[in-house]
Amino acid sequence: MALSNHVSGQDGDGDKPATIVALGRLADSRVADRSSLISPVVVRGCVRLVDFAIIIVLGLLIAGAYINEGSVLAAPRYLVATLIIAAVTVFVLQLLGLYRVRAFSAYVTKLPTLLVGWTASFVILVAGVVFLKMGADFSRVWLAAWYCAGALALIVTRLAVATLVRHWARTGRLYQRVAIYGAGPVTEDLIQQFEADPDQIVRIAGIFDDRDDDRAPRHVCGYPRLGGLNKLIAISRTTRLDLVIVALPMTAEDRLSKVVRHLSVLPADIKMPARATSLRFSPRTYSHVGSVAMIDLYDRPLADWGTVSKWLFDKTIGAVALILLAPVMAMVAIAVKLDSRGPVLFRQKRYGFNNELIEIYKFRSMYSDLCDAAADKLVTKADPRVTRIGSIIRRTSLDELPQLFNVLLGSLSLVGPRPHAVQAKAADQLYGEVVDDYFARHKVKPGITGWAQINGWRGETDTAEKIKKRVEHDLYYIENWSVFFDLYILLKTPASLLKSDHAY
Repeated sequence: MALSNHVSGQDGDGDKPATIVALGRLADSRVADRSSLISPVVVRGCVRLVDFAIIIVLGLLIAGAYINEGSVLAAPRYLVATLIIAAVTVFVLQLLGLYRVRAFSAYVTKLPTLLVGWTASFVILVAGVVFLKMGADFSRVWLAAWYCAGALALIVTRLAVATLVRHWARTGRLYQRVAIYGAGPVTEDLIQQFEADPDQIVRIAGIFDDRDDDRAPRHVCGYPRLGGLNKLIAISRTTRLDLVIVALPMTAEDRLSKVVRHLSVLPADIKMPARATSLRFSPRTYSHVGSVAMIDLYDRPLADWGTVSKWLFDKTIGAVALILLAPVMAMVAIAVKLDSRGPVLFRQKRYGFNNELIEIYKFRSMYSDLCDAAADKLVTKADPRVTRIGSIIRRTSLDELPQLFNVLLGSLSLVGPRPHAVQAKAADQLYGEVVDDYFARHKVKPGITGWAQINGWRGETDTAEKIKKRVEHDLYYIENWSVFFDLYILLKTPASLLKSDHAY
């Protein structure tokens, strides 16, 4: 039976929420939702941290209320005991499988296991106290109150987590949306593996293959073949795809190489099933989608905790920068207004993450009746369209400061490949026509500054070589991203602005 037949959108009996463990069709209206994936890795990590913190806080608060030694700091044994039991509890709950996404949603059936885990951890504490002959050093009231309060807190926490997990599942944010390229035996075997995996959290968005009906079936395990490689890429621009599985046999080397090269520009993980080849590698070679072994071909530059750290970096530093630079922005705004007629801000459509169109804000640097929103013509040295103040703020990149609002609104990052206008050209050719891997730079959000900019590749792109170098640096940044790399680029940006040979 096709997996899509199991999808009801309801939570069933609380043990098997269909929206989590089942797969669905592209026809599901929720597939069109572009909301971001809630990483199961991050969810599991956050619940562990919450459990750890709750146990410690409750233990210390109750100790502070019952002991007669002034404060918990005056009785460090209580602090040590709470830290140990918090760590032991998280470890025991992990062993019991209570940090799996399915366990979060199965709130009612997993409740006894949760209490068993907490009780076992507490038994370890009591046994340690007795074994070390420290019974007189700990309040029995504290132990009893902490046990009861901890059990209640864990129950309430799991109820809240279950509510969130089920909501994310219903809105399509907790499962991976997967496209499969290849409509042959490898795909059939793959879907059968997914069907047999009770903890699977993927939803098939479609099956694709460029072969005609004589060589490729129109349906695979109940799923229709939706088109070829170009159709897959087109769908990825309008539908969130978290993973693309290339289900081709390893023997089809030329076809496999061509397909993977075209898919490499997508902001998704690209994998192939381990069973696509008879070769067997070290277990550490494989990654897993649920319990299904995969061979990694391309990884998303930002995933799981990387996405979280990038978001925190952008919002925190962006907000601080906006506050500190507010006086400078006010002075630039006044100067622009006094220099020429027209609005202070200039809005322009540019390519953003996954080749989507976004609108960015800049201080207007051209005469309002000569502005080129599509950037069909590059700005050159002594360009008559640029105002007097405009030439200054363009050379110093002060015109880019309003993009801090874009960072806070979420369409830009502080650091990343610079967003290009829709008609930007190099040597009278669109950028995508000049550089084969151009669209791979859209695998992450664009940024206000970037690795290319601090290395001198900013400003005019009047030759093909200039845009090729810019893209080369952008791809290097994407492949080597880290928070420290972002910080390094950000710190180097002010010095790089002094070198404005190609910025007009």
